[in-house]
Amino acid sequence: MSAPSPAKNWLLSAPALALYAAFLLTPLIMTFVLSFHQFDFYKGIDDTYSLTNYMLVLSDSYYYEIFGRTFAIALVTTAICVVIGVPLSYFLSRMRPGPRSVMILVVLGPLLISVVVRTLGWAILLGRRGVINAALMDIGLITRPIKMMYTSGGIVLALVHVMVPFMVLAVWASLQRQDPATETAAESLGAHPFTIFRRIVVPQAMPGVLSGSLIVFSLSASAFATPAILGGRRVKVIPTVVHDEFMNTLNWPLGAAIAMLLMVSILVIMISWNRMVETRFGKAHA
Repeated sequence: MSAPSPAKNWLLSAPALALYAAFLLTPLIMTFVLSFHQFDFYKGIDDTYSLTNYMLVLSDSYYYEIFGRTFAIALVTTAICVVIGVPLSYFLSRMRPGPRSVMILVVLGPLLISVVVRTLGWAILLGRRGVINAALMDIGLITRPIKMMYTSGGIVLALVHVMVPFMVLAVWASLQRQDPATETAAESLGAHPFTIFRRIVVPQAMPGVLSGSLIVFSLSASAFATPAILGGRRVKVIPTVVHDEFMNTLNWPLGAAIAMLLMVSILVIMISWNRMVETRFGKAHA
């Protein structure tokens, strides 16, 4: 049976490519073009084009601070997800099929709940008179409420809750390709279980850690509902700034420019991280 021609392959892919262009590329191109427009508070969006919006963002320390906060929250969220996700994925890979199915359902639980409902649940827990503060005061550990709402820590905690499943699934899929004989050989040579985990399991799980980190970081940096509800007006991140520009000040060109800078920044960080990890991983296993 002869292989299909390249033209036939493109024809077969045409419906998917058209859908991709319609729902992803077209909005991105429109946002990119919009970011070069001018805005006047009396006349609205002008048809003139310039780099004014980009120069405004790149020359203002206010936006640098918000970009730094956004990426710091995403980086801390990713690091915590790695610390939680790698051991949890290893335990999943060692479990029997029945209990493993139940545990996977538990891990995926946060993804089955609406992001708004889930975040409002965290607001009830972290509020000044929330469940956590009330419990700590009742048992006498604190005398006054701890500030957890409208802080970067509260945002990170809520983001970790929903991002851990992505890390677990990525690492678990990587561990499924692991050769069990390597662990058996290490045990027969008298290696400690922690040494086996650190020297054998973790290196073989690195492809999953890499892919999971990219997913968690990009989703955390672009998250809107969780920072908007738990951060409020005090802890602003780039997605909430973009929302404010579009919905409050109605300066769509500036909001589009900030959104494009966020997308480019995430892409640059992801590509750099991908190359760095793959280079080190490849050298370690060459």
